[in-house]
Amino acid sequence: MVSVTDTSAVDRGAADPADRAERADPGVTRGTDPAATARAVAEQVLDPELPVLSLADLGVLRDVEVGEDGSVVVTITPTYSGCPAMATMRDDLRHRLTRAGFERVEVRIRLQPAWSTDWISADGKRRLQEAGISPPGAAPRQASGPVPLTLLSPPRVVPCPRCGSQDTRETSHFGATACTASYRCGVCDEPFPHVKEL
Repeated sequence: MVSVTDTSAVDRGAADPADRAERADPGVTRGTDPAATARAVAEQVLDPELPVLSLADLGVLRDVEVGEDGSVVVTITPTYSGCPAMATMRDDLRHRLTRAGFERVEVRIRLQPAWSTDWISADGKRRLQEAGISPPGAAPRQASGPVPLTLLSPPRVVPCPRCGSQDTRETSHFGATACTASYRCGVCDEPFPHVKEL
């Protein structure tokens, strides 16, 4: 297992208890189980690039632990190495958890196993569809051994998330984010993003 600790992600919180109470997250009720509360808070944080998904639904939220001293360690896995959204995810997790009353928050990056679009929850795929974003199909599987090099792959059938037609075509392999491609429907003529299978 490869784990990277982001030392800049430790938030000591406010020293003044009155300030912490003022900053408390109104959307979360602090229960008697700090681990359950911390997980509930972390699961509400949205992906900055696909804000219809929480980090939990996207599958990047790997673990939330609370130590005996009340410190929180959150582990996330990037969708791909170099993902520019990781810093925002880390900051959003720290912000929400400190607002919920956790004084010390550390966010760790786990690189293995590598994230896959198969980790997106069924509810997350439904939310993508409802937002007009074509959800990914099953991720490609590669047997062990040499990786074959494919210079030209056959066109992919990606149903339109709006009308369901399979008469669609890829207009750009690179969409607004590196995780998406741009498509257009031949029936309703609407453009739409498709989350690439990884």
